[in-house]
Amino acid sequence: RGGARAHSDGKMASTAAGKQRIPKVAKVKNKAPAEVQITAEQLLREAKERELELLPPPPQQKITDVEELNDYKLRKRKTFEDNIRKNRTVISNWIKYAQWEESLKEIQRARSIYERALDVDYRNITLWLKYAEMEMKNRQVNHARNIWDRAITTLPRVNQFWYKYTYMEEMLGNVAGSRQVFERWMEWQPEEQAWHSYINFELRYKEVDRARSIYERYILFRALAVLVLVHPDVKNWIKYARFEEKHSYFAHARKVYERAVEFFGEEHMDEHLFVAFAKFEENQKEFERVRVIYKYALDRIPKQDAQNLFKNYTIFEKKFGDRRGIEDIIVSKRRFQYEEEVKANPHNYDAWFDYLRLVESDTDAETVREVYERAIANVPPIQEKRHWKRYIYLWINYALYEELEAKASKRTRQVYQACLELLPHKKFTFAKMWLLYAQFEIRQKNLPLARRALGTSIGKCPKNKLFKGYIELELQLREFDRCRKLYEKFLEFAPENCTSWIKFAELETILGDIDRARAIYELAISQPRLDMPEVLWKSYIDFEIEQEEYEKTRSLYQRLLQRTQHVKVWISLAQFELSAGQEDRLLRCRQVYEEANKAMRSCEEKEERVMLLESWRSFEDEFGTNATKERIDRLMPEKIKKRRKLQAEDGSDAGWEEYYDYIFPEDTANQPNLKLLAMAKLWKKQQQESEATAMDPDKDIDESQT
Repeated sequence: RGGARAHSDGKMASTAAGKQRIPKVAKVKNKAPAEVQITAEQLLREAKERELELLPPPPQQKITDVEELNDYKLRKRKTFEDNIRKNRTVISNWIKYAQWEESLKEIQRARSIYERALDVDYRNITLWLKYAEMEMKNRQVNHARNIWDRAITTLPRVNQFWYKYTYMEEMLGNVAGSRQVFERWMEWQPEEQAWHSYINFELRYKEVDRARSIYERYILFRALAVLVLVHPDVKNWIKYARFEEKHSYFAHARKVYERAVEFFGEEHMDEHLFVAFAKFEENQKEFERVRVIYKYALDRIPKQDAQNLFKNYTIFEKKFGDRRGIEDIIVSKRRFQYEEEVKANPHNYDAWFDYLRLVESDTDAETVREVYERAIANVPPIQEKRHWKRYIYLWINYALYEELEAKASKRTRQVYQACLELLPHKKFTFAKMWLLYAQFEIRQKNLPLARRALGTSIGKCPKNKLFKGYIELELQLREFDRCRKLYEKFLEFAPENCTSWIKFAELETILGDIDRARAIYELAISQPRLDMPEVLWKSYIDFEIEQEEYEKTRSLYQRLLQRTQHVKVWISLAQFELSAGQEDRLLRCRQVYEEANKAMRSCEEKEERVMLLESWRSFEDEFGTNATKERIDRLMPEKIKKRRKLQAEDGSDAGWEEYYDYIFPEDTANQPNLKLLAMAKLWKKQQQESEATAMDPDKDIDESQT
């Protein structure tokens, strides 16, 4: 029994010691899997991105004797060979290995590595380039030639090999060898730039005949006595001809152009070829030849494809031909084109505009009127305004032509009246037409007709633009009583238009009738519906401030605050009290901020309340005392980050969103939130202490023993 008690005592002691050593593990109540799973791969990737484990750089090695150098070479070669053995297809490992051997002047070894690499992947362009560059860098010319020969034989479609091979031979002064390489290249019929490189190579050594023969092959390549087209493009023929012209072989250049015209025939005629041919003959002062070329081309090329040709022909005739004759030709040709367009689509008003512009430039008035009458006869078939927007400008241009060019005021009046009779005013109208007619009558010093036209427009089809134009006309004539009547009709037509109310009140203010202006503002703000009420209230308040009626301004602010509790209204009121210039302006301004803060407590938009407090704090920073500054600092909210769950349109979960919220100290409803925030911070601190204890359990044992 005594032994059992001793055994149990020892077991209890060991259990107590175990309890002291093992830290207390927090109990997990919710053992369900987390919504966002974190994998080990993600943890490793984040650790790599953040560089949590910074490895120190390897120490610098100084090699002092031959044995140490050989040992270093052996280790490096073993490392390179291991890398190659792991993955033979990674060409960068081969290149690094060869470049390292090259840096040690082990050219033979580097050569062997490149050859081994080529056995693995002979299609790798970089490998061939590095191999050849190594040989050229070490002045191994024959080896470099051998490599380039192998490269162009193995991969003949890689132009870079050919360019570098020819450049190397040219730099070595081996012109014949470079030419031989070019010839081998041309057998593969490469792209256009390769032929130009060969031609430029021959021209660098003044071999014009050789360059000409290359151009011939460039245009037409002969193989097995059959004509095979290599680059039958027009621009290539033009380049060939310009090459001959540049070297003063003018007969050869003309022959090239003639061959090109014959080659393409009438089925594949191109205006660029004829333009270049004509310019060449123009440079040779062969003006008759130029005319023949242009006329031959214009007769055979479709008009829509010969715009550039016709333009150059016009320029040529303006330089060397009869001006009047060529202009007649151009006008008649363009008129024919426009006639074809308007016949195809009579409602193509853009074509009519171009046609009329052409006719107005060089035709008598009767012909212009005839074309205008034909144009305005094409009335849009649908009575919708969007179909009439282009058509109405035909009438406007017609009236302006009669007034400004033909100087016929009676016909101008008839045009305007005919247009206004044609418009379906019950469905829509064009205010610009009425205003242009009225302005025309004013220019004719016929004011009653202008007023009659505008009055008719307001009676038939009232529009804001018509009222504004009529009022502006009467203002310029200084007829203020008429302006008042027009404003009254305008506001009866559109009482929701705040701009009209403001303009009417400003007119009365300018005329010095302050009471009428105030009455207009009162009528305006009493309207049940306004398009821009904030602009109207601001204008009214600014009006009272200009009149230095501060009590009325305060009353206006109070009335506005009864309608809206917007933060900008409160801030504007506070700024008004500050700028009123009275002795108690600071006290009044502070009172406004106090009232605004109380009113904004129930506001759902906390950002607006923060904006108010920021404005208040800037006021106190400039004009307040230390006590008021401390008070406003205590009122400032605490900005916290929260999360809320998002839902998609179909009701499914769309994840979580972080947002910022504000907790105001003076809100009693938010006091539990502040207490909860403080408790959360205290709990987090305790958790950190417990984690520190768990990381160092021996420290707790030592402390318990002491």
